[in-house]
Amino acid sequence: MTHEYGPMDDLAPQRDVSSGAVGGVAFAATLTAMIGSFSIVAGLAAILDDDYMVNNRRYAFHLSVPAWGWIHLVLGIALVVVGIGLFANKAWAGMVAIIFAGLTALDYFFFIPVQPVWSIVVIALCVWVIWAVTRARESQV
Repeated sequence: MTHEYGPMDDLAPQRDVSSGAVGGVAFAATLTAMIGSFSIVAGLAAILDDDYMVNNRRYAFHLSVPAWGWIHLVLGIALVVVGIGLFANKAWAGMVAIIFAGLTALDYFFFIPVQPVWSIVVIALCVWVIWAVTRARESQV
């Protein structure tokens, strides 16, 4: 089948995006919003109840429980906003999702001594979000 190009076709070429990339971004948006929601809940719990977490005083990156709570709360709110931006297919959301998923993975890396299993799960999910968003961006270029 042949296609005749019009005068505007050269200016704005259409790119095919694979269904896997679209599904990956949709799943990444869902995960980003969920990780953010869970971080908000964990952050609020840590802020409102100092006994929520057992903090190891011999840890090199010792922070008080409310300090961890505020970090989780701020990153959680940012992740929920980014997840909504990914769902809405906003241009800024892809790069911001990569940045905040990386920051959240780093946050939970330092949080491993406090909640090891949950931290490793969140780190793995953040890495998957970064992979899915970068993979979708590759297929669009």
